[in-house]
Formats: sequence, structure tokens, C-alpha cells
Amino acid sequence: MTALSSATIVTTVTTDVTTAFVIAFEEFLHWRYGAGGLLGLLLLTVGVKSRRPSVSSAGAVVLALLVSRPAL
Repeated sequence: MTALSSATIVTTVTTDVTTAFVIAFEEFLHWRYGAGGLLGLLLLTVGVKSRRPSVSSAGAVVLALLVSRPAL
């Protein structure tokens, strides 16, 4: 049996907490804004990761329109 270092344990816990937060946020977005919210989040995430400003901007616009819809 191998002893785990404290750095390994902290990294594992941090990764688990981050994953749980992301999943909870996605579920809230889907519950509150439906499929359009998930599409906006997907476009925003893909655009940021791939360094494509047009895709991330499209995702941001979709999310902004969904959030401001009652005000319009």
C-alpha cells in the first residue's frame, strides 16, 4: 500500500470540488434557462478554450439575452 502525499490529496479534493461546482452550475443553468442556457455556456466555454473570440462572444450574447429577457 502506498502512502499518499498531502499535495496529492489536496489536488484530488480541489478537483472534486471544482467538478461538483461545474455540474451544479450547469444543472442550475439548464433548470433556469433551458437548452438555450446550456448552448450559450457551451459556446462560451468552447470559444474560450479554443481562443476563438467570435464563438465565445456568441455564447456570451446568448447568455446575456436569456438573463435579460424579462427586462425586454
